[in-house]
Amino acid sequence: MKKEKRWVMYCKIQVMKSEGFSQRRVSELTGYSRKAVRKYWDMTPDQYDEQVLEKAKKSSLEQHKEQMLMWLREYRGVTAAQVFDWLQEKYQIELCESSVRRYVNKLKKEYNIKSTAPERDYQALPDPPIGYQMQIDIGIVTVENLVTRKYHKLYCIGFVLSNSRYKYGIWYDYPPTASNMVNAIKACFEWMGGKPKELVFDQDRLIAVDENYGDIIYTKEFEAFRQSEKLNIYLCRGADPESKGRVEAVVKFFKNNFARYRPYTELWQWEEEFEQWLSRCGNGKKHSITKKIPAEVFEVEREYLTPISYENNNILDKNILTRAVRKDNTVFYDGNRYSVPIGTYNNHKEVKIEIKEDELWVYDIFRDVLFAKHKISLEKGRLIQNNNHLRNTEEKVNEMQNKLLERLSAAVGTREKAKIFLEGIKHEKPRYARDQYKIIEKVISDTEQEVLLRALEFCTINSLYSAVDFRDAAAHFRKIAINASSKEELNNTPPLIDSKLLHNVNVSKRDIGEYIKSLRGGNVKCLN
Repeated sequence: MKKEKRWVMYCKIQVMKSEGFSQRRVSELTGYSRKAVRKYWDMTPDQYDEQVLEKAKKSSLEQHKEQMLMWLREYRGVTAAQVFDWLQEKYQIELCESSVRRYVNKLKKEYNIKSTAPERDYQALPDPPIGYQMQIDIGIVTVENLVTRKYHKLYCIGFVLSNSRYKYGIWYDYPPTASNMVNAIKACFEWMGGKPKELVFDQDRLIAVDENYGDIIYTKEFEAFRQSEKLNIYLCRGADPESKGRVEAVVKFFKNNFARYRPYTELWQWEEEFEQWLSRCGNGKKHSITKKIPAEVFEVEREYLTPISYENNNILDKNILTRAVRKDNTVFYDGNRYSVPIGTYNNHKEVKIEIKEDELWVYDIFRDVLFAKHKISLEKGRLIQNNNHLRNTEEKVNEMQNKLLERLSAAVGTREKAKIFLEGIKHEKPRYARDQYKIIEKVISDTEQEVLLRALEFCTINSLYSAVDFRDAAAHFRKIAINASSKEELNNTPPLIDSKLLHNVNVSKRDIGEYIKSLRGGNVKCLN
C-alpha cells in the first residue's frame, strides 16, 4: 500500500474512534481488516511517523528485491554500483548507494550468488600536481544489438585527469586509428577547455612503433601532434599497469558500470546515454578514493590547464578554424558540442568554423555553404542544438505506429487492444519505440493469428507494454498450441481394437473334464 493511502487509513480510523465507534464497527464500515484497525487504534501521529513511514522507507529496497535478484543471477559480474545506477535509471527513485551496496551483498550471501568478475591488484600512487597529468587508454566491450540480436564490438578511448579524476570518453564502432586517437585527444582538450602538461599511455601501436630501449619511436600522426602541442609523453613499460592505474580503473569503470549488459541499437544513441551517465555517475558521484566529486574538483583544476593555442591549428586567422564532424553530427569548440544538420557527417568530413563576436558559424569547407549558426556558450561540456537540426522522430514514430496498428489489428482481429498495447509501448519506452515496433513486426510475420491474439491479451491484461514480453508470450503460447495439437492428434488416433467391442465378447468356458482328460493323455477338443 502506498504511503498516501496508508495515511488516509490512519486518519479515518482516528476520526471514527473519536466519534465513539468500536474497532469492530470501524472495520465493518471501512472494509479495513481488524488487524489494521487494532494496529492504528492507539497510535499517535509521532508513532505513525516512526513506525510506519520509517518502515516503508526501509522497505523501498525490498520492493525491488526480485528485480535486483534477476540482475544478480542473470549477470553474475554486475557490481553494486551498477545495480544502484540501474535502479535510478529504471525507477527514478532516490536511494542511498551505501544502502544499495549493503543490500546487494546481503542478497548475494542469502541466495549464494557468487560474482565472476576478475580481480586485479594495484599499487597506490601519490597524486601528481593539479593540472599536470592526464592518463589515456583504450577499452573494448562486446554489446548485444537490441534489434538484430547480434553482438558487436565497441571501442572506447578513455581519459582521466589524475588529480581531480575528471573523466571523458569517446566511442567507436570500429578499431580506432592513429588519426582517431589524435582527434580524440584534441576533442578531449576542447571538452575540458585546456590541456595538461603530461599524457600517460600504454604501449599502444596507435602511439608508438617501438620502445627502442627508451628512445621511443612514435607513429607519424602522433609525433606531429606531440611536437605541435609541446606535450610530455610518458609511455608505460610492459607489465606495469600500476603506472596508469587511474585510467585503467576508469576504462574498467566505463566497461563494467556503463557498457556491461546495456542493450545497443545505434552509436549516436549509445553516446548520448554515455554522456548522461558520465554526468550522473562518472563525474557527478563522490570518488571512492578521494571522497570528492570529480566535477567539483575539476572546476578548480580547469584553471591550471594550459590554454589551447590557435597557432597549433596551423591557420593564420585565429577566428577561422577547421573541425571534423563527429558521428552524432556535432563539432567541438571550446569544450562544447555544436550541432550541424543531420546527415552532414561522413568519413573524414571537415567543416570550417568562423567566430563572429559571440556567434559560431559553421560552413562547408569546400562550397562555402553555411550549415549552422550558434550562440557561443560560456559553459563547458554542453550540447548546443538547433531544433531544425534534430530528427523529426515524433512524426516518424507516429507514422510507424499507425502502419503497425493496421497490421496488428488485421492480424489479431481487434483494433482496440492493439491500439492500447502500442500506445503503452510509446508511453513507457518513448526512446526505444521504433526498435520495439520492429520487433513486433517480426513477431507478426512469424506467428499465427490465434497465438498473436492470446499474446496480445496477456500483455494488455498484465500491463506488459514491451515488445520483448510480447515476443516471449507469443513463443510461450505457440508452444502450448503445438503441445495441445500433438495431444489432440494422439487422442484422435483410432485404437487397434475397438474398446466397445470388448464389452460384447463372450468367452467360451471349458468343462473341467476337458482339462482332466488332457492331463491323462486323452484328446482335447479345440474350440472354434
